[in-house]
Amino acid sequence: MSARARAVVDTAALDHNLRRVRELAPTSRVFAAVKADGYGHGSVAVATALAADGFAVASLDEALRLRLAGITEPIITLSQPLDAAVLAEASAQNIQPVAYGPCQVEALAQYSGTPLAAWLKIDSGMHRLGVAADEAGALADRLATAPGVEDLGFLTHLACADDPGDPMSDRQLTCFSDAVGQRAGQRSIANSAAVLTRPSAHADVVRPGIMLYGSSPLNDHSAAELGLRGVMQLTAPIINRHRVAAGEPIGYGAQFVAERDTEIAVVGIGYGDGYPRHAPSGTPVMVGGHRCPLAGRVSMDMITVDVTDAPTAEIGDVATLWGPDLPADEIATAAGTIAYELFCRLTPRVEFGAI
Repeated sequence: MSARARAVVDTAALDHNLRRVRELAPTSRVFAAVKADGYGHGSVAVATALAADGFAVASLDEALRLRLAGITEPIITLSQPLDAAVLAEASAQNIQPVAYGPCQVEALAQYSGTPLAAWLKIDSGMHRLGVAADEAGALADRLATAPGVEDLGFLTHLACADDPGDPMSDRQLTCFSDAVGQRAGQRSIANSAAVLTRPSAHADVVRPGIMLYGSSPLNDHSAAELGLRGVMQLTAPIINRHRVAAGEPIGYGAQFVAERDTEIAVVGIGYGDGYPRHAPSGTPVMVGGHRCPLAGRVSMDMITVDVTDAPTAEIGDVATLWGPDLPADEIATAAGTIAYELFCRLTPRVEFGAI
C-alpha cells in the first residue's frame, strides 16, 4: 500500500474541454494556458495531450521546458521581462514575447536579431500589466517599424469576466478596440470566462485556462452546467481507522469534538501535499462511495474523516479528495479559495499519473 497521495490526469477530459472551447469559439485559434506547470497538472503532459493551436505560459523558462519536451506549436510568454538575450532565445525557439510596458517595448524595438512574432499588451482597465491605452498607438507604431518584429499582435486581459453582468468587461472591450484601432495584427482578449460568455471578445486567439482543467471560471455556474469535465482526481489511502467516543476531541487544537460515537479514518494527505490547511470540518471526502465529512484540523501529513456512514471503509482503501464525483470547485468553496489554487499548490510529494 502506498502511504501517499496520487493525482491522476484524465487526458480524455482535457480533450473534451478543448473541444468545448472550439464549439464556443469556432473561428478563433486556441492558445491553451499551461503556465504554473499546467495549473498544477503538469505542463508537458497537458501540452502533449492537447491539440491546441499554441500555448500560453508566464516565462521563458516555462516555454523552454515545453520546447525541450518536443512541443513545436507557438508559445506566448505573458509576463517575461525582455532583453536582447531573452529575445534572441525567443526567436530561435519560435516563442512569442509580450511587451507589456514601455521598457519592454523599448527592448523589443532595439532588438536587431532574427525577426520574431510578438504581442503588445494593452492595459484596458485591469491596471496590472499593459501599456496605457492612450500610449498604445505610438508604441505600436514604433514596433511596427522595428527590424526585429515581423508580426505584431495585440492583447489584453479582462478583470471581471467571471461575472457576466459586470459592466467593466464592456468598458475594457471598448478601451481595447479604441486603442488598437484599425491596425493590422491579431487580437487576443478572451480568457476562460470570456470564452464562455462573451463572443464579442473571442477575436483571433482565445486563451482558455481553468476551463481546460474542468473547473468553472464563472461565479454562478458549475463546471457540469458549462459542459466541462473534471481533469484531475486526487486520492490518498486510509492509513488508520478507529472509534472515538462521543465528547472526545479530534486533531490539533481539539477544536472538533465528536457529537456521537464516531468512526474515524486517517487519510494520508495533508497540507504538506498541498491539501488546504484551512479546509474546515465538514469539507466532503469520498470514501467507499459515500461523501464523508472532514473532522478536525488538517495536519501536515494526514486528515481525519468521519466514516461512520461508510461502514465498509478499511485501512488500505483509497479516499478521493476531489475528482469526477467530487468537484474541485466544491472543495475550493468549502475552503474559501478557488480551484486554481488547489491545483497549483500540490507539492512534489504527490505522485502524478495520467490515463
